[in-house]
Amino acid sequence: MRKIVASVYLTLDGVMENPAWSAPFFNDEAAAFARGQLFAADALLLGRVTYQGFAAAWPSMTDQDGFADRMNAMPKYVATTTLDTPEWNATFLTGDVPAAVAELKRQGDGDLLIYGSGGLVNTLMEHELIDELRLWTHPVIEGTGKRLFTEASPKRTLQPIGTTTFSTGAEVQAFAPAGR
Repeated sequence: MRKIVASVYLTLDGVMENPAWSAPFFNDEAAAFARGQLFAADALLLGRVTYQGFAAAWPSMTDQDGFADRMNAMPKYVATTTLDTPEWNATFLTGDVPAAVAELKRQGDGDLLIYGSGGLVNTLMEHELIDELRLWTHPVIEGTGKRLFTEASPKRTLQPIGTTTFSTGAEVQAFAPAGR
C-alpha cells in the first residue's frame, strides 16, 4: 500500500502561499532532501492551484541530477472541480476526492507526494488519509498570506517522527498521525 506524504513549505508564522521567501534557505542539503522524497514517490498528488503553477513552470526546466526529468515524467493526480483538459501527465480526480485518493493508496508501492496544496492536505487529513506530514519551516515571518492550517482545519494529534535541520536554519519536521 502506498503512503501519502505531504511536503509543505511554511514560514515561522505558518504562511505557505507563494513560497518565494524560501529561496534564500534552499541549499545543497535541502536539494538532496527534496530529491530523496521525490525519488521515493511514484506519483504526485496535487491541488488545482499547485498543479497549474507547476504545469506552467516545470516542463521547461532542466537540471544535472534528473530532478526536473523526474518531476516532468511522473504521473500527477490532481484534485479539481474546474479543469477539464489534463496535461503534463495528469489525471484529474473529480467528485469524491477522498474516495479516489483512498483507492490510489491501495495501488502501487511508491509514495504519493503532495507539494503545497493546502486545501487538499486539509481534506485528506480530515479523512485520515495523510500518512506523513513534512513541514519545511523557514526562519522568516511573512505576516500575511494563506496558511496551511486555519480555524476550519480538522483537529488532529500528530506524533513527531523526525527532524532534519539545514545549515541555512530551515528545517523539515516530519509528523505522522498519532497512533499509527
